[in-house]
Order: sequence, then structure tokens, then C-alpha cells
Amino acid sequence: MSEAPKPAAAASAPRAGGVLSLSIKEKAGLFAAYMPFIKGGGIFIPTAKAYSLGDEVFMLLQLLEDPARIAVSGVVVWISPAGGHGNRTQGIGVQFSANEAGTQARAKIEGLLGGALQSTRTTHTM
Repeated sequence: MSEAPKPAAAASAPRAGGVLSLSIKEKAGLFAAYMPFIKGGGIFIPTAKAYSLGDEVFMLLQLLEDPARIAVSGVVVWISPAGGHGNRTQGIGVQFSANEAGTQARAKIEGLLGGALQSTRTTHTM
């Protein structure tokens, strides 16, 4: 009976989602994955793993030609299920954490995309 408090405590805290690794080699792919409409920025990560809104995840992002990986945490704010509307790619949208790493990730992505941010091309989410 001592195990009864554990589920209640786990239910009240966000579920940890592990480490997600994403490597984007082309500017078009980065444009499709970036979520500028989310406060603080975010990124779409294709995955078949099940996540829930509010899950915390840690990401390692490798962008374009830069061999360095950006380590940033965030929260799942978007879910595209398998077979979803418009045959969108299955995966999750993660809002960058409101800390220095999140700010740096957003600045790096927006710097790489430059004027492409104004494009009306479709993305993984919109």
C-alpha cells in the first residue's frame, strides 16, 4: 500500500520525455521545422514516440553546416499524430525553455533563416 502515493506524485509532475536528437541539413528543412509563432520559438521534431502536451524534453539540435550541437530543453506544445490532417509528418512541436539556452537556440535558427521567415510556404505544423 505504500506505492499508492507514487502514482499521484507522478501524475502531478510533467513526464520526462528523454533526449531527442535532430539534425537538419538544409535551410528548407529548418524552415519547415521552426515554429516562430510559439512564444520564445519552438521546433517540430518528427517522432513516432508518444508524447503528451506539457511533457518536458531535452533536445540536441544540429543545424545546417554547423557541426556544433545546440543543447536546449523545452515543453511539448504541439502534437501531429500519425495519419493526421493533411498528411502532416507525425511528431511533436517543442517550445524552447525561457532561459539562455532557449533564447540562443531561437536566435541561431532565426539568424540562419533570415528573410525566409516571411515566406508563406507550408511547414510541418502550419
